[in-house]
Amino acid sequence: MQRYIGIDLGGTNIKGALVSETGKILKQRSVPTHTEAGAEAVTKTIAAMICALAEGESVSGVGMGCPGTVDDQEGTVVYACNLGWVHYDVRTALRELTGYSVRLVNDANAAALAEAAVGAAKGAQSAVVVTLGTGVGGGVVLNGKLLTGFTGAASELGHMTIVADGEPCACGQKGCFETYASATALIRMTREAMARHPQSALHRIAAENGGVDGRTAFLARQVGDAAGGEVVRQYIHYLAIGVGNIVNIFFPEVVALSGGIANQGENLLAPLREEAAQREYGAAYSKKHPRILCCTLGNDAGVIGAALFAKD
Repeated sequence: MQRYIGIDLGGTNIKGALVSETGKILKQRSVPTHTEAGAEAVTKTIAAMICALAEGESVSGVGMGCPGTVDDQEGTVVYACNLGWVHYDVRTALRELTGYSVRLVNDANAAALAEAAVGAAKGAQSAVVVTLGTGVGGGVVLNGKLLTGFTGAASELGHMTIVADGEPCACGQKGCFETYASATALIRMTREAMARHPQSALHRIAAENGGVDGRTAFLARQVGDAAGGEVVRQYIHYLAIGVGNIVNIFFPEVVALSGGIANQGENLLAPLREEAAQREYGAAYSKKHPRILCCTLGNDAGVIGAALFAKD
């Protein structure tokens, strides 16, 4: 049985795993990224992880999921705003350090590939995965293949505009889906609501949980807090705009959400399905509708997908 190494490079952590050809994780590791140390230092950390995972193993290939735009043909990270990497030849650097020629794929695309192959969308002919984290990522799988586009930059769903001339995004544009539907956006909305409503249960819940996070507003809504409820409603409204656009462009069998916010399950999905359906073109007449659900592979999707990309 062939074995592959998958690396999931994130702004906070680097995760790696040795993965079987059927998508089973055999062993794995995780270390902090320390992006402030610079690209060269981060690359050395990735190389050390690859070497550790490969020790004593027969490895058929290595794949790495990276945030931002990657060019697998050239072996470069073209632009990753959350890492500060621009036209960085990471393949050459890793080959010199490890001896492996590493395949590159966008991190959200890697997660989508994993969920389509062995996760939430297994068996579906088409699926779109939307990752709700520090930013918003996306991956589109059609007939078992990733949609990467002319330059490899396709499926950057987080950077479609959903509010004309809206809030600024880290990418340099305004009004991006990421700016309104990421975990970062939900935390910002929660803090703004706390400032407007000093008596809200949001304050107590944040204090009890060590600060504001993606759960705060949902927990406040559960205890009947009006401010928390309004934050959740506003957040789901923006998420539904983006998901509605995705459905109208791709009309996949499955739209699967991942990230910490997706852990809210039906508290998130039920109102999201209702509002997104209203934005679906021809919804009143269509007999088939995409299934909107949560991903099933959790934090393992990135490493599994990167490994499967190396396999393919």
